[in-house]
Amino acid sequence: MHKPKVLISDALSPAAVQIFKDRGIEVDFQPNLGKDKEKLAEIIGHYDGLAIRSATKATAKILEKAKRLKVIGRAGIGVDNVEIPAATAKGIIVMNTPFGNSITTAEHAITLMLALAREIPQADASTQAGKWEKNRFMGVEITGKTLGVIGCGNIGSIVADRALGLRMKVIAFDPFLSPERAKDIGVEKVELDELFKRADFITLHTPLTEKTKNIIDAGALAKMKKGVRIINCARGGLVDEQALVDALNSKHVAGAAFDVFVEEPATKNVLFGHPNVICTPHLGASTTEAQENVALQVAEQMSDYLLSGAISNAVNFPSITAEEAPKLKPFIELAEKLGSFAGQLTETGILKVQITYEGHVAEMKIKALTSAVLSGLLRPMLGDINVVSAPVIAKERGMVVDEIVRAAQSDYESMITVTVTTERQERSVSGTVYADGKPRLVDIKGIRVDAEFGKSMIYVTNEDKPGFIGRFASLLGDAKLNIATFHLGRTKQGGDAIALVEVDGAVPAEVLAKVQGLPQVKQAKALVF
Repeated sequence: MHKPKVLISDALSPAAVQIFKDRGIEVDFQPNLGKDKEKLAEIIGHYDGLAIRSATKATAKILEKAKRLKVIGRAGIGVDNVEIPAATAKGIIVMNTPFGNSITTAEHAITLMLALAREIPQADASTQAGKWEKNRFMGVEITGKTLGVIGCGNIGSIVADRALGLRMKVIAFDPFLSPERAKDIGVEKVELDELFKRADFITLHTPLTEKTKNIIDAGALAKMKKGVRIINCARGGLVDEQALVDALNSKHVAGAAFDVFVEEPATKNVLFGHPNVICTPHLGASTTEAQENVALQVAEQMSDYLLSGAISNAVNFPSITAEEAPKLKPFIELAEKLGSFAGQLTETGILKVQITYEGHVAEMKIKALTSAVLSGLLRPMLGDINVVSAPVIAKERGMVVDEIVRAAQSDYESMITVTVTTERQERSVSGTVYADGKPRLVDIKGIRVDAEFGKSMIYVTNEDKPGFIGRFASLLGDAKLNIATFHLGRTKQGGDAIALVEVDGAVPAEVLAKVQGLPQVKQAKALVF
């Protein structure tokens, strides 16, 4: 097993480099490499991990060269500089550090709000110019005012906490904020239009998506109370900048403080130069503590994944803790092989996949297990599929994926059943993991079996009649195919039966054709695991 190797292509704290080394990971620290796309593309194929900040652009073209890459770690929240679909398609985990700079960003929002309320930058410039315009800068108090928080996640909730400490009333709009959580953090959950109508200050803390783009536009600004002040330390594009300038010019909006802009670096912008606007150059995460925190966090996360398979803060795969990883590993292997078994038997379009988790396995990270099932299922038909890319590809192909969890209803502590519905039929296969950690097949199409997954197997469905097994075994012997294991099952005497045989070596097509030609055989398939 080779020693994992990580490339750091942006400026990262030396403490992060040391974490990789202390964990036994080889590190190549090239802090200026991210700016050289051609050089990065030239060497990226030698690394298992890539640690970046914002300068490195992990494009599809670069990722195509990343033959060994397993994980990209972004020291910071935004992953705009990583082409997530391309990384996902190649099975590369993309991690960020959403909490490393939360306090810093929240504090910057509060700082801008206070500076906006008292016109601090404008008063500073005037005073240092020797004007002493004491009567010109008439601010407003924060105490007793209503702060509207759009997006009350990690950063938004910290802003709310600080605002409550300033004796403000806090209202919040966030579709994912539960009433219980709102009560716990001391905010009133409201709809967006109500927030616009009631807030004296509005601060944004939501990602930029199709739904949130220009969430504050001309129509939204018209709904706000006269004299409102707006702060944006989240993402450029959440506010229609020209509409905001128009509202500032009409004095409907009293002021705005922005740390982020539609185009960055922002060397020019419609907001620049307006007397009631404060601007900073994306400083939300720019504190010594935050830079250190995100660097250390990304080094720990990447090390955990490369060494133990633990996944945290991934944007394209479910999180798996270091404690969960070893318990989950044999069930991921089982899930992938059950999917592969079903996939190798499927010849027509898949309409629906139902995965049932029974017993202890139902308490595990089933999203990761479902990804493994889909990976195994789709690989025989589509080739280069992995647990990261499989759910996306299944969705693109219109497959319905249902997950069912329930208490154990069989003789096994844990069981996974994969049921695949195609245009022609429905097929189910079940498996479990024994105490030895090895996955087993325990049920195929309602017929009980007890079989390990062999590297090369022959699966046969037949009528249960005397003489079949002898003829089948003799045929394999004549072809000099050595039988490693032989598993049989049937519904009832004389009914449907199956034979699952592990053989040494690949099964030649002509041998499979002879098996298919035996009396009583309905189907014969060569399976590879």
